[in-house]
Amino acid sequence: MADADTPNEALVRKFFEDLSTGDLDKLRPLLHPEATWEAMGKTIPGAGAHKGHKGILDEFLGPVRGLFKPGDPKVTVRNLVGRGDLVGAETEAHGHFANGTPYDNRYCWMVEIKDGKIFALREYMDTAYILSVVS
Repeated sequence: MADADTPNEALVRKFFEDLSTGDLDKLRPLLHPEATWEAMGKTIPGAGAHKGHKGILDEFLGPVRGLFKPGDPKVTVRNLVGRGDLVGAETEAHGHFANGTPYDNRYCWMVEIKDGKIFALREYMDTAYILSVVS
């Protein structure tokens, strides 16, 4: 697991730790009010850009996380690289869908920080794998 060397890297690490609990309200104070989350795949559930706390947490993450068993998937940070207000993260997600199907995927994230909060997330993942396991 990668260590956080800067406050921005620590913020990104905390974001993934809190995301892994399944308690989306823990993410609200970490996100800038004008935050965006863009799932970079075009054909997967939740694809596209989501804006603000309501768009990200309620309209996007809530339904996507609802596909999984409570608290899944768990995200492990493998590498963090920070440069100013930009943090790159390499992560893995492991868990089970609500129907019991296992989920194991790798991700790369580019996270922009503004005013000490997460301002923009760009999420890259194996979309072919996601489509193969989502029913």
